[in-house]
Amino acid sequence: MGDPSSFATHIVDCDILIIGGGFAGCGAAYEARYWGRGLKIVVAEKAAIERSGAVAQGLSAINCYMGMRWNENQPEDFVRYVRNDLMGLSREDLVYDMARHVDSTVHMFEEWGLPIFTDPQTGKYVREGRWQVMIHGESYKPIVAEAARKAASEIYERIVVTHLLPDANDPKRVAGAIGINVRDGSFYVFRAKAVIVAAAGASHIYRPRSAGEGAGRTWYPPWASGSAYALLIQMGAEMTQMENRLVVTRFKDGYGPVGAWFLMLKAVATNAAGEHFESARLPELRTRVGAYADAKPMPTCLRNHLMLQEILEGKGPILLHTERVLDTPEKEAIGWEDFLNMTIGQAVTWASQGIEPTKVPSELILSEPYVMGSHAVCAGAWTSGPKDVALGEYSWGYNRMTTIQGLFGAGDTVGGSAHKFSSGSYTEGRLAAKAAVAFLQDHPEPPSVSETTIAKFRSTVYAPMERYEAKKGNVTTGTVSPDYLFPDQGLNRLEKIMDEYAGGVSANYTTNEHLLNRALEHLGRLRVDLGSMAAKDLHQLQRVWELNHRLWTAEAVVRHTLFRKETRWPGYYYRADYPHVDDQNWHCFVNSVYEPASGEWKVFTRPYRALF
Repeated sequence: MGDPSSFATHIVDCDILIIGGGFAGCGAAYEARYWGRGLKIVVAEKAAIERSGAVAQGLSAINCYMGMRWNENQPEDFVRYVRNDLMGLSREDLVYDMARHVDSTVHMFEEWGLPIFTDPQTGKYVREGRWQVMIHGESYKPIVAEAARKAASEIYERIVVTHLLPDANDPKRVAGAIGINVRDGSFYVFRAKAVIVAAAGASHIYRPRSAGEGAGRTWYPPWASGSAYALLIQMGAEMTQMENRLVVTRFKDGYGPVGAWFLMLKAVATNAAGEHFESARLPELRTRVGAYADAKPMPTCLRNHLMLQEILEGKGPILLHTERVLDTPEKEAIGWEDFLNMTIGQAVTWASQGIEPTKVPSELILSEPYVMGSHAVCAGAWTSGPKDVALGEYSWGYNRMTTIQGLFGAGDTVGGSAHKFSSGSYTEGRLAAKAAVAFLQDHPEPPSVSETTIAKFRSTVYAPMERYEAKKGNVTTGTVSPDYLFPDQGLNRLEKIMDEYAGGVSANYTTNEHLLNRALEHLGRLRVDLGSMAAKDLHQLQRVWELNHRLWTAEAVVRHTLFRKETRWPGYYYRADYPHVDDQNWHCFVNSVYEPASGEWKVFTRPYRALF
């Protein structure tokens, strides 16, 4: 592969650095150019922005749209919905801020060529549910990426960002980022006056249901390695709700979406005996979560919980009765297009298993856990809210700025604001970019970057390759070594720890204080062993740093889950030693800060404040 010392170093100076080219990053690039016409705006993306991020393959619906121009919904309605679905806990200032701007984002998408289902009689968008509108979305991401590519000054693709750069004179001020090009091995130093992290949440910190050659068949993209969190945690940014990890109900094996089937086609799910089990389980649910059991609509996690209880009592499989709703050619076309727009693997799975959805039902299953901030959960950074609506300590600076000066977040990165999905993440990227431009107007001076720090990062980044070269003669059968660990071996170890000790699939999402403390012990040993990681090529070097980011994310999840002594979101996770919702003591946010100088974690609470 060559000597890492021979790899070129590239210095890129810019005003705003955007890390991640998914929907949030594309929104940030577009809006930064609108407000900062003369600024140098740079995007660093691990893949290629036309097909990167969670919407890489496409979508069949935009899941966040108010419809204010038709008086369908208002931002206040959406805040109440998110509050309800998150079991009473959300950063309502952030949710409101996104909701009041998201419609304009969707209208832009339509102007750029995104086909949205429209009622020919009323001109309104065709709804899948109260907040969702149907689209022909197989080219959704390329359409959005085109605008970002035109807006950005420079886009660097195939760049894995491994670390954020601190200001040489102020460790609580960001100065840029470090990355490597996974095609030619070049070392990149991005020096920036402001940084917007719009990277991905995390899959594969928990062992997936699929194994062997199918290990990449996850619901959230397998390349999502938690960079949105790890980059910030290592800088000492305050994080929130990292215990609020996501488990989704999906078609078994293919992980095809169920939203259109439930909401638009009105399909129903039963247990194997054909029983509608939700109403029968409400009394038990009330003893566990109180009044949240009767919330309308039922919170996502509680629907998971009721389904899981049926399975644990041996009443599975859970069946979605597709055969009862595909009674016209139009409905059948909608059902198949739901997959062909976004999860082609589900259509292939049905074909391979001989399933004809017009004749037989299909199995549903709960996924392995994921960590993210843009879907039905909201792990991520604690950020400042908009000054006109943020309450008390929720506003301390520029909108969507973290507790690190000049460091902003969007999409999966920002905690406390669930149900953003694609349109909301793009909107949050716009909001973060507008605030970043305002920050630059007030702080035009470039931060200071230490050459010593850059040299240290370069040595750290390439160490796994140098380690491999030094001892590769001791490797047998390609992967067995007495001297070091390969990234896939480390990933398998991480997934096993999280699955068995931190409430994964094999444990039925259940954990307790003793198991979580044991998880921390094992994660600590794995962190030590990261110092023995080896990479024989650039692909493995990328995997080493993805594993590093996953480990930081996993530790935050464990520490937050350990600290919150209740089961706030049954169906996502269970504390067997604290199985109930405890609003009296835990109707608050659990936050944390990792202190880079000392290597210590601090976990604490922040108050919940209702916007109205």
